[in-house]
Formats: sequence, structure tokens, C-alpha cells
Amino acid sequence: MAAMTGLVRMSDVAKLAGVSTMTVSRVLNKNSNVTESMRQRVMAAIGQLRYQPNELARSLREQRTRQIGMIVPYLFDPFFAICAHAVNTVAKQHSYSVVLSTSNENPEDEFEEANRMLRRNVEGLILIPAQPTEAASLLLGHEFKHMPIVTLDRPVRGSRFDSVLVENRSGAQAGTEHLLALGHKRIAYIGLTGDLYTMAMRHRGYNAAMQAAGLKTQTALLSGALNDSFAAVRRLLSAKKPPTALFSANNLITLHVLEALQSMGHHPPHPIALVGFDDFETACLLRPGITVVRQPIEQLGRTAAEILFKRLSGTDKPAATRRKILPVKLIVRGSCGAVAHRSSAKTLLQ
Repeated sequence: MAAMTGLVRMSDVAKLAGVSTMTVSRVLNKNSNVTESMRQRVMAAIGQLRYQPNELARSLREQRTRQIGMIVPYLFDPFFAICAHAVNTVAKQHSYSVVLSTSNENPEDEFEEANRMLRRNVEGLILIPAQPTEAASLLLGHEFKHMPIVTLDRPVRGSRFDSVLVENRSGAQAGTEHLLALGHKRIAYIGLTGDLYTMAMRHRGYNAAMQAAGLKTQTALLSGALNDSFAAVRRLLSAKKPPTALFSANNLITLHVLEALQSMGHHPPHPIALVGFDDFETACLLRPGITVVRQPIEQLGRTAAEILFKRLSGTDKPAATRRKILPVKLIVRGSCGAVAHRSSAKTLLQ
């Protein structure tokens, strides 16, 4: 048999199935102009011979690499890793591979990685943009003029790129309003320094809730280092009128705040309540569990990939740039003081 003596060719499959090589090609390309009985004969021959299509030859014929690129800031952050996994799942459904790389939150590294992917002839790009600088994104250059690009989690200012975001502002506002409804009047916001879109939107949401309630805001912006978080928490709690509740802007800060509080012998909601933006794996296992604003991470990646493949299929008009905004949920657990043993969820955007 051909499978035993060397490379199996399409002609070998055609001979065994008793069809033409054109028919085998149509079956492989899922062409509808093939009867079901013919398709079954070809697939049986493919299975018997263990035929593997030559993807390189196929790419050259189609003038397509069947690859997309994806750039994320880091892979050790579960948020970015889950997004990448979701993109890869959709890509496989389209018989595409994903070339994955990281920017380390550096716009220049991001540009170099995108250029490298461009040279590999990826057909499109999905990215979680690096933290912006004062200059315009390097991805707005002429090199990427004709490449379909979709951003997720953060948009690129002034770009034509499609983007998939979540309701950062209203989610943070709802989380703060939940603390207000529990009777808290001194609520502090802890976020990251820099110019990240997500941080800016969540800070605005917190400010909107406090201002609507006629209350003063109290903000601590951190570098993300653990000792920075420890210092901020100690400073807040040692104030003459310390806050009775905290709203933390992402899961990294939430974890640092928890560690700082526990080192001081405190466990939310006493002496201070806590709500965070972003759910995390152990949030429901802690006692009490951590109240969070949960964003749909897998859906973020999946939606970005689906938009990109619509672009690649040519079903979207070139000028129809889209911005998709996904809903978030308030997951109420014990750290805010609202419940003792039970979690509940509330969708914040329909």
C-alpha cells in the first residue's frame, strides 16, 4: 500500500476511492458539489491511507498561509492566556493556526513582533495593545495599512481597527454603587498608574458613583509592585478617617490588597469591605469570598477572533469598523459584607 511505501499523494487517494483527483480536492475543500456517497468513499480512502494534505502546497495555490497572529502583553497573566486560548479555539474551527507572541507592555516590542508576523505573511492580527505612550501607536504606520487588525480589552486611539471591549466604566460604577448601597460613605479606589484604557474607564466609573452620591473621592494609584500596594493600604488605614471600603481596579491589585490586609491581621469585610474588578480562580474559595465585577474573558477572545475571520472572509465592508462592548456581572460574595455564605450574580449590561 502507498501508506507503507512512502509519501501518500492525492492521486493515491483518488485511485483507491475510484474517483478523480479533482473530486478528492473538492471533498477536502468541503465543496458542496460532491454527493454524500462520493464523500464517504473519499474519506474512507483518506483514512485507510492516512493521507495528510500538503498544507504548504495548498497555501501556495490559494495564496493564503492560513495563519493569524496574536500579540498579548504577557502570558503569565491568566486573563491574557485565556483570551489567547479562546482565539486559538476559533482559529482551529476555521482550520487556521495562531502565531502567538508577547509585547511585555512595550510599544516598540509590539511593533517588532507585528512586523515579524507580517513577514511571515499572517493574514490578520489580534492584539491586546501595549500600554500606550504619548506618541501614536506604531501600528498605525503604512506597513499595516492593508492588514485586518482587531484589538481586544483596549482600543488603539485614532485607529481604524475593530475592537472588543467590556463595560469598564459602568462595571466599576456598579461595584462602587453596591458599596454605597451597603451604607459605606468613605470608599477608596486603588488602581494602576499609567495610561491604560481599562484603568481610566474604571476610575471614571468609581468617580461617577461617588460624585452622584455627593461624596469625596479617595484615590491611590500604584505601580503594580507588591510593596507599593502594602504601603498604600497601610497609608489608607492609618488615616484619621480611614475608608470603610475599597474598590480595586483589577485582580492583581485585589490580590495585593488582600495580602496586605492579612499581614495586618484584617479580613474583609472587617474592618474594611472590598470589591474588585476582575474575577479570579480562588475568589470564591477564600473565606469570605471576594465580591467582584466579572468580565467575560473567553467571550472577549472568541468575539475578537470571529470579527477577524469575518474580515478575512470578505463579508464585512472595509469601512464598517466595529466596536463591540460586552457585558460584565457583579458577583456578590462575602468581602463586601452583603452576604455570609452565598454568591449571587447580576448582569450590568444587556
